[in-house]
Amino acid sequence: MPDRLAEISARYVRTHEAARLLGLSARTLEKYRCHGSGPTFRKLGGRVVYAIDDLEAWADQAACRSTSDPRYDEARAAGRVDTNSQAAGHHPKPSASVSAGQYRR
Repeated sequence: MPDRLAEISARYVRTHEAARLLGLSARTLEKYRCHGSGPTFRKLGGRVVYAIDDLEAWADQAACRSTSDPRYDEARAAGRVDTNSQAAGHHPKPSASVSAGQYRR
């Protein structure tokens, strides 16, 4: 059984290790996760983990041979969010039925 656990833990990495493998910052990977533009992740016991196979597949989607490659623009935009489609500020405001005092502790 210990070999099985070692095999499973070797297949998954946490955010900082995934970022290091991809050459990104952990914060960038977190943003991609929030926007849905990053690699597939799993939530196990409250922790975010990435399968190494999913990291490789996501990185392979950005593979291009040259800047004239038809997929180049798409690959270059990977992880970016269309700022025109997002509302300015992006912070939801409390509804009128919620008093400001309910947010205080």
